[in-house]
Amino acid sequence: MDLAREFTRNLAQQGEERGLIGPLELPRLWSRHILNCAIVAPLLRPGRVGDVGSGAGLPGLVLAIARPDVSFVLIEPMERRVAWLNEQVAELGLDNVVVLRARAEDARFDDPLDQVTARAVSAFRKLLPLTAPLLRDGGELVLMKGAAASAEVEAATKETRKYRVTDIEVLTLGEGVLTEVTRVIRARVR
Repeated sequence: MDLAREFTRNLAQQGEERGLIGPLELPRLWSRHILNCAIVAPLLRPGRVGDVGSGAGLPGLVLAIARPDVSFVLIEPMERRVAWLNEQVAELGLDNVVVLRARAEDARFDDPLDQVTARAVSAFRKLLPLTAPLLRDGGELVLMKGAAASAEVEAATKETRKYRVTDIEVLTLGEGVLTEVTRVIRARVR
């Protein structure tokens, strides 16, 4: 909790100035962003998880704090955001995080990832070509989505076939616990 609070404090103090969050997000930083990401932590397994479009560290840094048993690769193309992520990794002492400056479609790994997360990056059908190739055979997508998650899955039939995405499910997390639920599209890539 102390690390999560420290990260939240850092984001509140520097996030708007550094273009990481909008001014309207400050009052709901904890409830809408930090808790929204943290509730996804139980879906992760020990192994290597890539976070595509890490931006301010949502969900990547929050998940790395919640799951020190998981190794994270934060994939972010923008230099100023990469600088922020590296500063936070060092300041928070997160030894389970590596930051990679790259666009997801250009990221290459000697060993494919076990899971990939993303939050507020793109529609599911556009996200699949960016995320599925990063996974090992049998790897899992854990993508945070909005209220239209089910419709996004339906609109991605062609892409799910092309990228061999199976076992697709839309999960609603935090009902009765959080002020805003978190929707996740979870799927396997074969």
